[in-house]
Amino acid sequence: MTSEHDIPDPDECVFPRLLRRHALATPDAPFVLFADGSSWSYADAWQETLRAASGLRALGVRRGDRVMAWLPNGPDILRTWFGANQLGAVFSPINTAFRGRVLEHVVGKTDPHLIVAHADLVGRLDGIASPPAAQVVTIAPGEPGPWPAEPDGDEALAECPAEPWDPYAIIYTSGTTGPSKGVVSSYVHGWASVMPTARMFDASARSLTSLPLFHAGATLDVIAALALGSSLALVDGFDTASFWDVVERSQATVCTLLGVMLSFLVKAPPDERERGASLKAVFAVPLTEDAAVFAERFGCDVYTAFNMTEVSTPLLTGSNPTALGTCGRPREGVEVRVVDEHDQEVATGEVGELIVRADMPWSMNSGYWREPEATARAWRNGWFHTGDAFHVDADGDYYFVDRVKDAIRRRGENISSFEVEAEILSHPAVREAAVVAVSSEHSEDDVLAVLAPQAGGQIDPLQLIEYLAARMPHFMVPRYVRVLDELPKTLTNKVQKQELRAAGVTDDTWDREAAGIRLRRERLGQA
Repeated sequence: MTSEHDIPDPDECVFPRLLRRHALATPDAPFVLFADGSSWSYADAWQETLRAASGLRALGVRRGDRVMAWLPNGPDILRTWFGANQLGAVFSPINTAFRGRVLEHVVGKTDPHLIVAHADLVGRLDGIASPPAAQVVTIAPGEPGPWPAEPDGDEALAECPAEPWDPYAIIYTSGTTGPSKGVVSSYVHGWASVMPTARMFDASARSLTSLPLFHAGATLDVIAALALGSSLALVDGFDTASFWDVVERSQATVCTLLGVMLSFLVKAPPDERERGASLKAVFAVPLTEDAAVFAERFGCDVYTAFNMTEVSTPLLTGSNPTALGTCGRPREGVEVRVVDEHDQEVATGEVGELIVRADMPWSMNSGYWREPEATARAWRNGWFHTGDAFHVDADGDYYFVDRVKDAIRRRGENISSFEVEAEILSHPAVREAAVVAVSSEHSEDDVLAVLAPQAGGQIDPLQLIEYLAARMPHFMVPRYVRVLDELPKTLTNKVQKQELRAAGVTDDTWDREAAGIRLRRERLGQA
């Protein structure tokens, strides 16, 4: 019996070994349902893993190599992930919206042996300043990809060499004062991230996974299914109008709704299927006043939690919490504190930074890939510093307040203000740029860019947005543009972002959505 302090047995937490175990014990049990109506049983998934491992090995992938997957949700990204892990290699998914400098940074930093890319995306690699030295394998809809029809027959292929403390993935999360950082996640880290919530369910659970698999939240849904021997429905994005259709078709019992998703469903017209739906539990992040309305209207239990790519669900609630904004209380096996800039604990009710540590070795991130200084900063004094501001009440409930850092969260995406500013500053008309979060009518944040033009010049917001849309992910393109002669600065010449945040959307701010310009995620063809 594994305690909160012990590293679990490899057959409990190393994902290919878990998959093989379920494939032998319950071969016909469903594992994943895809958006096109196809599905894999556990036996199917194991065979697909061996096929993928054979194909990747033929391409030279070995233990410890990094394999990047630039693919939408579907069978091929799971093949790439599981096949890489079966060989002891490290899976590193790329956001399908990445292009330009952001793409160049993550590929260059990862230095992969291989990139498996969707045919609609691979052309973007030609547009970056430093094309990757890695092999690039293209997968086009309707074509078989690099996977052989059958595994190569080597019995050793079925023996995964990975250990619980080995990294299964490098997942990129947005930076705050610099470019995006790759979070190194071990098998134990992935397992420990899902177990606090997975223990609430059993093998009959079916998770509806609408987040893309380059997000930690979606990978954790897959890991939770493996941990329980349960199943998931993997779809390509959340859509309010079709949500109950998807639930009915997939018979999903649990899902995670981030930010505006829950609000959109509450505000949608009544649907005759909503009360009789299979959905029984929802994780709502953050917990807003719409959560109670959702629970009552749709007959679901609502939970919430705090997690990030780097940690392992340190805070969570029971069902149907009533304290708005709460993230819950610490789970067993972790310690959390709210501290000042010197890591001194603040008084109850006072705002500080949330820091975390865990009893179980390897159960949080193993650092940032090839970022030793950033790792040391985050892990100083033996605690992981989340960069998020919290307060705790007298009952021991923790409440998220704001981001200590300059990261912005929009429509479920983490955005680095540094990266947005870098692209804006590449425009010849822009002299200075500061990017801050402003309130959105849909919760979470919208992006405000405050700019100063080159001397004697002017900035056309519409032309700037067209310029940025071709160079960066859609979700990073600012909604609001405000132009000043000079940005406010401190005596040491640092931009006073707090002043810009406080001013927010002023009368002289241009709103691209009011101008009729809405940017959306590109829908990719499916194999």
